[in-house]
Amino acid sequence: MGVVLGLDVGRRTIGVASVELSGGLPGPLFTLARKGVRTDVAALVRRAVDDRVEAIVVGLPLHDDGSEGDGCRLARQVGEALAEATGLPLHYQDETLSTATARQRLRARGVSERRQRGVIDQVAAAIILEDWLALRGV
Repeated sequence: MGVVLGLDVGRRTIGVASVELSGGLPGPLFTLARKGVRTDVAALVRRAVDDRVEAIVVGLPLHDDGSEGDGCRLARQVGEALAEATGLPLHYQDETLSTATARQRLRARGVSERRQRGVIDQVAAAIILEDWLALRGV
């Protein structure tokens, strides 16, 4: 079985995580500093996409009422461009509270606020994958 990539797309960074479909927990990979959709997609293809990747899951930062705003538009732009560049299936997952949950987990592990900045988006991407897998009963 292959790998699924998870993305937490923000205005300044993209957190990237992955999970093996054969089992295991989603894990953080890296944080990409945003430079524009085309440049971001090229960097993601170069750094994260290989022949084992079977799908992409992008988190959608929905508003409390379920509506979509600018953050969702940006996430969809990156997701669609990456899917087009790779030919991989694209899925979206509500990412409500993923960053807050990531912050709580890191704090519980004793990671300082300062050190969290470098990994929080990656951990949020792993949480997005956890939620996506749970909805599919995996």
